[in-house]
Amino acid sequence: MKQRVSRQTLVKEIYMKIAVGLSGGVDSSTAAAILKKQGHSVIGLTMKVWDISYQGTGVKSACFGPDEKDDIKDAQKIAELLDIPYHVLDLSQEYKANILSYFKAEYLAGRTPNPCVKCNKLIKFGALLDKARNSGIDFNYFATGHYARVEKQEDRYLLKTAKYDLKDQSYFLVFLSQEQLAQVIFPLGGYQKAEVRNIAAEFNLPTHDKKESQDFYSGDYTELLDSLPPQGDIVNKKGIVLGKHKGICHYTIGQRKGLGISSASPLYVISIDRAQNQIIVGEETELYHNSLIASSLNWISVKKVETPIQIKAKIRYRQEAEPAQIIPLKNDLVRVEFARPQKAITPGQVIAFYQEENVLGGGIIQEAH
Repeated sequence: MKQRVSRQTLVKEIYMKIAVGLSGGVDSSTAAAILKKQGHSVIGLTMKVWDISYQGTGVKSACFGPDEKDDIKDAQKIAELLDIPYHVLDLSQEYKANILSYFKAEYLAGRTPNPCVKCNKLIKFGALLDKARNSGIDFNYFATGHYARVEKQEDRYLLKTAKYDLKDQSYFLVFLSQEQLAQVIFPLGGYQKAEVRNIAAEFNLPTHDKKESQDFYSGDYTELLDSLPPQGDIVNKKGIVLGKHKGICHYTIGQRKGLGISSASPLYVISIDRAQNQIIVGEETELYHNSLIASSLNWISVKKVETPIQIKAKIRYRQEAEPAQIIPLKNDLVRVEFARPQKAITPGQVIAFYQEENVLGGGIIQEAH
């Protein structure tokens, strides 16, 4: 039998020096409070990513926006209340170079990016920790308020779903490496959201009733683009022009509203052709596909998938994992064949692979078939 050691069990038994990523929200502040109560030496870290050169209209409840300063104030209050050291680290240039540049490139290519997943890999669990240690901040582990779990099994660290599926956030963590998982703690992996808010209230945390961050950016995404792509044609699958689009960055697969065209039956964006600068529309039935090709693969519970394997997969966060088969292809690609057709498979988005409660890995959707 393979020996497994739960990080959640370990963290209760061994007192450690733990840095906690404080976002100013209820989840991260409760995670810090739980670890402090368990007797650990806790340090609060907040990353500053907003670039003041942007004249954006983003407001609260977003990860990237001009009201970031208010979240930093909330995080500082939490640190003072818990009596823990607190540091704000400026990562705006790293964020601009790695996340915003990716975000812009994907939208201008007619794809729909997932900046939150990219940020977790490169910034929150990457550059933030590097900058903290380079600044002389000493810690052994890093904790966040994500609803997920980590477990050690022999020579691999497993990323597992949260105990309660309704709030599971493992989808956003599918690109974490073994090195990153080795130093991560998720104190909230065994709790429900309501329980976390109750715990926060018991600790008298002012964030106990704070609204959650809902998206990467709450304003108009196109505000973040340096330039807008040209207008072009909206066509059906036969190439018949039905109208004009405002630029491919304004559209995503499955979109119905804002097309500016009339039809006897509802029309949806079924694909985006950057080369021809066209938005292709069709009926709802044309949004369904049986398979997809994924790239940029990251394997977690195994070193690599070399033969076809039965799994479950998510092509978006708020979706039940669907039965599917992974078929390895050349050039580090995989074909994912679903047991039943999936609606609005979107190039650029993340696909996460599961085997029961273990995250097998994930990748980026390239195209649907």
